This record gives sequence, C-alpha cells and structure tokens, in this order.
Amino acid sequence: MAEQAAGRLDTTITALPVPVHDDHTHLNFEPDAELWTADGAPRGIDRAVAELDAAEALGVAGVVQVGTNVADSRWAVALAERDPRVLAAVAIHPNDAPELAAAGELDDALRILDELAAHPRVRAIGETGLDFYRTGEAGRPAQRAAFEAHIAIAKRHGLALQIHDRDAHDPVLEVLAAVGAPESTVLHCFSGDADFARRALDAGCLLSFAGTVTFKNAGYLREALAVAPLDRVLVETDAPFLAPHPYRGRENSPSMIPVTLRAMAETIGIGVDALAEHVHANAIRTYGEWA
Repeated sequence: MAEQAAGRLDTTITALPVPVHDDHTHLNFEPDAELWTADGAPRGIDRAVAELDAAEALGVAGVVQVGTNVADSRWAVALAERDPRVLAAVAIHPNDAPELAAAGELDDALRILDELAAHPRVRAIGETGLDFYRTGEAGRPAQRAAFEAHIAIAKRHGLALQIHDRDAHDPVLEVLAAVGAPESTVLHCFSGDADFARRALDAGCLLSFAGTVTFKNAGYLREALAVAPLDRVLVETDAPFLAPHPYRGRENSPSMIPVTLRAMAETIGIGVDALAEHVHANAIRTYGEWA
C-alpha cells in the first residue's frame, strides 16, 4: 500500500459494489493540530474533504464524524455543515470526564453538548461510555455520571448513542439497564466475545465492527460477528486508528472500509454486496439520511 497522504486513493483496495457508511471516524486527528484559528474558523476541513473524496471513490458514501471533547465536537458540526457526506456525533470522551469533573468544568461541557445536539446535522451522542483500561477506581463515579448525562441528552433530542466500552462490558450494560437505552444504541468498535454480543443484542444494541475484526488474534470478534443478526451490524474505521489487516499499524482512513467489510462478509459467509446492503440500511435506520 502506498503511504496514505490526504485524499490519496489507495489503488490496492477494490471499491465496494454497494455503498456503505463509516459508522465512526475522526477526520480531525492530526498530531499537534489546532482545530480552530484565532478568529474561530475550523482548520483541516479541506484535508477532511479530500479524505471523503478518496473514500467515496471506493464505495464509502459518508461518515459519522465523532467528537471526544467540546472543541472537536464543534469541529464535527462544522464539517457536517460543509459536506453532505458527513453527520456529526458530539460528546466528552469517558477518559476526559473525571478530569473535567475535578476541574468543575463537566457541567458546562455537557450544557454545550446539549446545545450542539439540537443541530440538524448532529445525529448521535458519542463517543461516551465507560473505559476502565485508562481510568482507575477514583475516576469511575464521574465517568458513570457523564455517561448517564450523555444518555439523557441522546434521549432528549431523539438521537442515537455511540458507546465507547473498554474493559467495562458488564458495567456498560448495567448502566443501560438502570437508566434505559436510547432507541438506537451502538457499541462502537465492538470488543467483546460472542457471549457479550448476545447480551448486548438482547439489550437492544447494534454492534459496530472496526478493523480489529480482521486481526489474526481476534477470533473472538469474528465469533461475535457471526452471532449478530444482519440488521444489527455496522462497520467503522475509528480512523486514524485500527487499520485493518494487512495494513495494521498504518494510518487508518474511511477508504479502508472495503477491506473490513469484505473480511466481515467472509466471516458471515455471505456476499459482499448482500452485507453492504444490510449495513447501508442499518446506518440509515440508525442516523437518518445523510443528504
């Protein structure tokens, strides 16, 4: 594979026969990049549009651009206003919630997210959830409180919820059972085994699979995918992270969705076009029409 410069079409990847959407991506992630100019204009929009052009040529019709803090949630909205191939999701990442709470800034951040959620191009609240890999016991009450507040915002605005779950499978389902999940709830970058997949499906969740499902040591993810009904499956990149095999370790982009989707189709044992049709319909049902 040639190095992935902004907007460069990777000619080693074959376009999908039926367009799909990238359920979860971060087109704003650049090392040390400032998202906004001094006069409040968003930076990096042209680079993101070039990435979208390259992905569209390979059958990726659009993306959900996902926020992790107030600044990049606003940036997600700005990109969605600029390009009809983009819908926005806004949130405070669970790893940031304890720090904001300790600084007395979490309530203000949640208020801003509530305001952003009213924007017509915002179709999801996320990524929110629980992360017990990086957050220790002391920070978990604030993390849970933020998760519950995000759920409330999603339900208040009738939006989908995108959940970040790392080393917190049971607690995530416990929160959803305690407060009630939004009608459309997505476990992004699904990371559980088949047993957890069944329990998440019973809780009403959709499962979104990233490039990790292609990793050689991730047989448990393929087993989870195999038990999921076709009307409950989505595909994502989580770009610029988690590029699929054989590109693992490279910078990921929406252009790599075809690689992951083909691996998923092989796991399930159906044609790529058939899986793409299901995934496309699931995305529209979850987020509404892109344009």
